[in-house]
Amino acid sequence: MVAKISHGSNLYGALSYNQEKVDEGLGKILATNLVIEPTDGAFNASTCMQDFERFMPSHITTKKPVIHASLNPHPDDKLTDEQLTEIGQKYMERLGYGSQPYMIFKHEDIDRQHIHIV
Repeated sequence: MVAKISHGSNLYGALSYNQEKVDEGLGKILATNLVIEPTDGAFNASTCMQDFERFMPSHITTKKPVIHASLNPHPDDKLTDEQLTEIGQKYMERLGYGSQPYMIFKHEDIDRQHIHIV
């Protein structure tokens, strides 16, 4: 498993990137934490952004409050959506972000499946 973590200030950009994958049929939402998951399966970055903002203090001083992690299993690993979800949730717990809002996306846009966590 290879992990890549990016820190940034643009939550909308991270959500939009993942929305693009979902819209193209190359991704889907696996799980959310403290963020309302669309019941119809439709994903809208603007709506999700508003949901995330409920948890962001108005006087935020952190310059890069957004993490965008990519977890990449070995190409030979054939993991189910449930296994990928569990990996993502445990990853966030162990980083100390288990009580923060986040979304887990599965991407299938390259030769191996992988997840992104915003």
